[in-house]
Amino acid sequence: DLQVAESGGGLVQPGGSLRLSCIASGWYMSTYDMSWVRRAPGKALERVAAISDGGAFTSYADSVKGRFTISRDNHKHALYLQMNNLKTEDTGLYYCTTGGYMNNYQNPPPGQGTQVTVSS
Repeated sequence: DLQVAESGGGLVQPGGSLRLSCIASGWYMSTYDMSWVRRAPGKALERVAAISDGGAFTSYADSVKGRFTISRDNHKHALYLQMNNLKTEDTGLYYCTTGGYMNNYQNPPPGQGTQVTVSS
C-alpha cells in the first residue's frame, strides 16, 4: 500500500501563508507524478497542483496560479505545497496523491489529509 503523511495545515488569516508537506514511506515516490488535491466543504475533490516525477514540470488549477507552488525532494521522499496569499475559498482538506500531471490522480487519495482553514 502507498503510505503518505500530510502535515502543515492550520488556521490562517486571509493573505497568510502555509507550507504543506507530504512524506512517503514504503514506496518510491520518485517514480510517480504527484499532485495535491483538496476537498472544500460541500464540494468534490479538486486537483490543486501537479508535478512530474522528476520535478521539471508543474501545472496548477487556475484558482491558485501565482499563489501556490508545488515542489518535491525525491531524496527525502517528500512533496510540498507552498501556499501564499491564502483566500477563504482555499479552505479545505488537502491531500497528496499519485498521478494527476498527465493522467488521472489516484482517488481516493492514500492519506488522511491536512486541514487548511482560512478565516479572519
